[in-house]
Amino acid sequence: MKFDLVDQILEQSEKHIVTIKQVTQAEEYLGDHFPSFPILPGVLMLESMVQAASRLCSKGDDRLVLGEVKAVKYGAMVKPGDRLKIEVSIIKENPEGSFACKGTGTVLKNDTEKTQTAVTGRFTIRPVRMS
Repeated sequence: MKFDLVDQILEQSEKHIVTIKQVTQAEEYLGDHFPSFPILPGVLMLESMVQAASRLCSKGDDRLVLGEVKAVKYGAMVKPGDRLKIEVSIIKENPEGSFACKGTGTVLKNDTEKTQTAVTGRFTIRPVRMS
């Protein structure tokens, strides 16, 4: 399955990107996770950071994928109606074309100005290896 977890790019510079994912009840995976209490799965929060990083780091036709994950922590739940604000920064660009990144996902609730951290971590994205 292919999920597009970047709905909007709010800002982007050479080494930093801020994106939004609006979580709606129509998201296919919410029917199973969990049927009576739908929340955005943690692995899709991480994938939101990876997709934001890929948009930040891609050059031309490069296709970047998750290479390694370190120190990921989960916090607040993201429910339908919430927005997940993702901020990703490049820590290091490696000679073989991979990028070390750090990211944070913050829950923006529609009914309040209060924000909560949903996910933080460091990860590496790398070019696809076709073998």
